[in-house]
Amino acid sequence: MIPLGTRPARQLGGFRPAFLNLELRRTLRDKRTVLFALVMPPLFFIIFGTSAGYRSEGFGTGNATGYVMVSMAVYGALLATSTGAARVAVERAAGWSRQLRLTPLHPLAYIATKILVAMVLGLLSVTVVFVAGAIFGAHLPASAWASCFLIAWLGSLVFAAFGLFMGYLLPAENVMQLLGVSLALLSFAGGLFNPLHGWFEIVSKLVPTNGIAVLARAPFAQPSAAGIVLAIVNVVTWAAVFILGSAYLFRRDTAR
Repeated sequence: MIPLGTRPARQLGGFRPAFLNLELRRTLRDKRTVLFALVMPPLFFIIFGTSAGYRSEGFGTGNATGYVMVSMAVYGALLATSTGAARVAVERAAGWSRQLRLTPLHPLAYIATKILVAMVLGLLSVTVVFVAGAIFGAHLPASAWASCFLIAWLGSLVFAAFGLFMGYLLPAENVMQLLGVSLALLSFAGGLFNPLHGWFEIVSKLVPTNGIAVLARAPFAQPSAAGIVLAIVNVVTWAAVFILGSAYLFRRDTAR
């Protein structure tokens, strides 16, 4: 038996760390991706969340600046992971899906690499927003800094699946524009940028961004137990929808 660490790449679906590194470098060279994922979220946080009033206004066990910081970190992670994964649309248009059948790289290894790259990009996005928050007056309990960071990042895995779904659903020339608009609308509708009230709050529970927003802010915002349960159901449900949808479109695309 060959130890796992020494198995040839073909036994791992053709997956190679060198390919992962290449994909990450290609993604980071994309100026538009870097702008949207690594520059806009911390810039929005600084513009909208660092006023003296926000820094002095309490929210749960933190302050309003901390609330905006976590919200923008979630938004940045969603934007980074979804746009990173949606890059499959460009490669589909170039015929890469068909070329996969001529290489040792298994299609599933290709998808796994895309998701890993998207999650690395999401990690960088959350990091830059949290660094900006530490500099510009965000206040959270020590444990909440770590918890909110991890939830914002790991929760964005749902939107890596969303990006894949959109990448296989939409043509390459439209996917990035429609993805950006869709995420902005979903973020507003899900209460990511500001608290919602009345029937807006009720409807927001059905929006994909709501569950991640609630869970990411839970360590300091102190939501009710019922609110946390609804958020978990939201995340699990939408994760299943996007993953199953991506799998279906992926199989249809590679079977051509």
